[in-house]
Amino acid sequence: MEVNFRDELIPAIIQDAKSGKVLMLGYMNDAAWQKTLNSGNVTFYSRSRKKLWTKGEESGHRLSVSEIRVDCDADAILIKARLSGPGCCHEGYESCFYRRVSAQGEEEVVEPRQFDPNEVYKKQ
Repeated sequence: MEVNFRDELIPAIIQDAKSGKVLMLGYMNDAAWQKTLNSGNVTFYSRSRKKLWTKGEESGHRLSVSEIRVDCDADAILIKARLSGPGCCHEGYESCFYRRVSAQGEEEVVEPRQFDPNEVYKKQ
């Protein structure tokens, strides 16, 4: 299956394979896409660091691919994955979407923190 990269990237929505909860959104270039397909672990392209990174390299909280779906235009992908840790978010939450915004624009944290990011992401 070929996917349509826009500006060399494709958005990848990551969803928990069991619960259906959206865990995060990342971007893949062709190398990240191929590595994900070949390894079975979700790999992204970091736009800020300009390099590939496999989810869980530092935290150990890997995302193992369960199923991949492509949208009708083949310009976005949905990966159903199994998370091998308590959280996907580098802020310590299960999902990166742990905040709700009210109609007035106010932010509210609506999920409990699952781990201490300072402990998980310690610099060695």
